[in-house]
Parts: sequence; structure tokens; C-alpha cells
Amino acid sequence: MKTIAFFPEAAFGPALNSVGIAQEVKKLGHNPVFICDKGFEGVFSQYGFEEHHVNMSEPMSAEEMAKYWVDFINGHIPNFNKQPIDQIENYVKDCWDAIVETSVWAEKDLPNVLNKIKPDVICIDNVILFPATKQYGKPWVRIISCSENEIPDPKIPPHLSGCGESDLEGFKKFNDKFLETVKPIHEKFNKFISECGEQPYPLGEFFEASPHLNLLLYPEPVKFKRQNALDPNKFQYLHGCVRNEKKYIVPTFKKNNDGKLIYLSFGSLGAGDTDLFKRLISVLAKTDHRILLNVGDYKEEYTNIPDNIHIDSWYPQPSVIPQCDLVIHHGGNNSFTECLYFGVPAIIMPYVWDGHDNATRVHETKHGLKMHRSDWDDDLLINNINFLLNDEQIQQNLLSTSKFMQSDNGSSKAAKLILDLA
Repeated sequence: MKTIAFFPEAAFGPALNSVGIAQEVKKLGHNPVFICDKGFEGVFSQYGFEEHHVNMSEPMSAEEMAKYWVDFINGHIPNFNKQPIDQIENYVKDCWDAIVETSVWAEKDLPNVLNKIKPDVICIDNVILFPATKQYGKPWVRIISCSENEIPDPKIPPHLSGCGESDLEGFKKFNDKFLETVKPIHEKFNKFISECGEQPYPLGEFFEASPHLNLLLYPEPVKFKRQNALDPNKFQYLHGCVRNEKKYIVPTFKKNNDGKLIYLSFGSLGAGDTDLFKRLISVLAKTDHRILLNVGDYKEEYTNIPDNIHIDSWYPQPSVIPQCDLVIHHGGNNSFTECLYFGVPAIIMPYVWDGHDNATRVHETKHGLKMHRSDWDDDLLINNINFLLNDEQIQQNLLSTSKFMQSDNGSSKAAKLILDLA
């Protein structure tokens, strides 16, 4: 029996993708365990996995952590409406500053945790190097659960830019501003890894490809055309890693029970923008459809819910999406890949990070539509919903992509590649 350590970023996208792979590792008779931030305590144990916790920020109580995230979200809601290049100096800068701190803090606990687990392989789904994982002496795998352009190439859009695939001028503008903005943060990070015995990275680079194995969750049917092909001996596309979830029974609605079913979710971060959700509710209440609305930790903010709308704090997405006719989401990688995997059209209203990249990509490959998260009127939203429900080309593209993805199960493929490495 091999012990495989999964170390995903403290965010639900990477965390739940790793769960999908770990479920397959366990099926094959091996021992997957999780290393995670203390703020994610219980996320993996509920799926039956052993957890080992590290502090990835200054320790604080659950109440302090909750307040920190509420303040963070509220402080950045105005930035969610900005174009990606205009988010570099605020949201993107603040995120990279915090991400560097996670690496610094983790180094205090991580060596001892690894010595306790004694993993045969370490799988890291993050955007930054944790020196202890590279130096432990066992093979390590980099999992890229965000957009494929996290591994850069001169001919594809820069990560987080939301540029179209042929917007070379936009590539340069975004990249120049990004490098200028993150330079002080990058210098701080290079100083830290140098103290840990690692070579400094070029400006703008916070992680490297693994010399052993790199797994891209990006679906191959929508992947970019690179100038420099990735070595198939070290890079493998997984086409998403859809985890197994409990069965979901769609509730009976007081109205529109024969209507189309739409699932609406903007992730745990996006749920903080309750004003936007209330605006969407007011429009969707006028339609003939049924709506499942994921409101995260803000359920108490909503009263007088329309009869064709059902709200909850969480839904088992891989069990919900196959039953839906349409999904409206923020462009997070789980939602992006799950819609493609199950062949369900999506309207993506991105607000931060690789949501911009995924929204542009789903639009230009004709698997859905990209919309600005706030610059729309009622008619535009309703017309886009009706278009996606009825457009034959998009439905055919989704059918073909879904068939391809399901014929090459990404989680199973990942598990076998990791165990071969072990």
C-alpha cells in the first residue's frame, strides 16, 4: 500500500478536485491523505480521508477567520466589476501577497507533517512553491486545477487575463502590468525560498513544473494551441476530475414544476455579493424556469423567496448539474469542467482569478456564453438563457465534449499515473 499525500490550496475548487482523484486512489487499494490549512478542517474527513493540518496564516479563532473573510470580500466587491487588467493593482496584488504568506507560514509545520505521514508521492494543487514538499526526497506532482494557462506559453493568454486567444496586444499589456505590480512581492518570495536553499525564480514565476509529473485538469476539447508543446511524458490532461457525491433529489417547487431547471452558483467567495444575487432573483422570478440558488453562508440574508426559486447554503454539484438544463456560474474550475463533463450549457459571469479565462474560453469555443457580472439588463439575461437552451451548435459541441471527457475518466487516469510514479 502506497501513501499519497494531497496538498491542495485552501479553496474549494482545488480541494474538491483532489477529492475526486483521492477517491480513485482509495479504490485501487492505497492510502490517500490530505494536508490542509486549519481553516479547512473537516472538508476532507467528511469524505472519509485522514487530515493533517498546517497553519498557512497567523493562527486565529473560527470567529476571527470568518470576520477576516467577510471583510476581505466586502472590501473587494467593487473590484469584482472591473476588467482583469484593472484588478491587478487591487485584488490580484492582494491575493499574491496573501499566497506568498501561506508558503512562509506552511514551512513552519510542513516538514514535521511530512515526516509523520511518510508519503510515497506528494500531490500539490497550488500556484506557489512550498519548499518542504520539493525537498522531502520523494516524487512530487503538480496539479493544475485552474486554467491551463497557469503553465505559460507565448501564444496563449496570460493567466488571469481573460484575453481572447488571438489578442496578442492584450497579452503584452496585461503581462507588463502584472510584472510591474507583483515585483516587490516576488522579491520577498525569492528571498524566502533562497533562505530555504532554493534557487530564485524569474520575475512573475512563483512555482515550477514538476520534473516528475504535471496533471492539467483542463479539458482537452477546449485547450489552447501552444507554440511550445508540453512534453506528454511529464504533462497529462485529465479533462476534469469529477468527484462522487451523494444523490441529489430536486425539490418540488410551488411554481413552474414543469419548467427548465437552472442552477446558479458563484462559489463561496462570490456568494458574499448578496446585492447581485437579489438582483438575479428578481429577474429569474419572472421566468417560467425553476432555479436552484447556492447562497453560501448568507442564507439569512434572503427573505420572501419566489415560488420558482430554491436556495441553500451548498449543493452537491456533480449530482445537481447532470439534472440541469443550464448553469449560471462565476467561472471557477469545478463549475467550468463539470458543465463540460455533463454537457450542460453555461452562462459565465466572472469576477476574479481564472474565472475570466474560463469565461472567455467557453465563449470562444462555443460551449456557452460570457456575460459581465453586473453590466446587463433583464432582457439580455433572459435572451441569453433562451439562446443557450435552444442553440443547436452549442448543444452539439457540448454533447461531443461530454462524450470525450466521460470516455477518459480524469480522476481514474490521475490516480493510475500517480501510483505508477509511486
